[in-house]
Amino acid sequence: MNNEPHMLILSAGYSMHRKPYVSVENEGMDHYLIRLQTEGKARTRCDGRLVTVEAGDLLIFPPSVPYELRIEGSGNKHGDMTVFSGDYYILLQGTWIESWWQSFSRPNKLKVPLSDGFLGIFRQITLEQQRIDNPSPIIAEYYLKILCMEIDRQLQEMPQPTNRTYMAYQLKQYIEENATSAFKLEDAAAHVGISVSRAVHLFKAAFGTSIMQHALEVRLNMARERIIFSHLSLEHVAESSGFPSYNYFHKVFRARFGMSPKQFRQVSRTPES
Repeated sequence: MNNEPHMLILSAGYSMHRKPYVSVENEGMDHYLIRLQTEGKARTRCDGRLVTVEAGDLLIFPPSVPYELRIEGSGNKHGDMTVFSGDYYILLQGTWIESWWQSFSRPNKLKVPLSDGFLGIFRQITLEQQRIDNPSPIIAEYYLKILCMEIDRQLQEMPQPTNRTYMAYQLKQYIEENATSAFKLEDAAAHVGISVSRAVHLFKAAFGTSIMQHALEVRLNMARERIIFSHLSLEHVAESSGFPSYNYFHKVFRARFGMSPKQFRQVSRTPES
């Protein structure tokens, strides 16, 4: 008999919102929620205050804790209101997740990297849950355990304000939040309040890559997720992911993933035999 703690994934998927959305659970939910904002913005209530949820923000809410999510429009320079928000979500319950959550204090909202590895875990859980005939549901459970351990690693490695690398992490956060816009090195450096040369040095020393190369990786990961999980045209995928032209997007996507965006979409949506 299997004596391992029980865990049940109720639902997992990727949501793309282009219309306003509001969810209010004043008495809390009857399950755990893990939600990763991958693009756009939303708002949630933490410690009684409505706070902004941006790309790279992870929400973790246990049962019976009041939960509120608002996805609202924002105006552009022409006065038009647009709604744009994308996120992965996992609803779950069971003794394993209860034990994990209670093992030590975690915030309801924390910043995580939108890295290929981190996004890949969410994507694998989603793909496992989408299988119509799934003889091995435990695979998704193992991915979820990996996700929880990765969340804890992020918390443990989170720099303290006195750490010299703190400004590098501020730069990283700025890049991931503004990757869809055509920001310059001067913009990122000014956000932290340092010179461009110091920003370049700090970021390279902390992460082993350049600011613009990291921005490119974030944009490519965003584009990949949209190709797989949205019905946007490839041209719109390129534009909404921060690429200045489709030709450039096509070039760097092929170099990164070994196939064109069109081929990647075809392969990712081909049912497994």
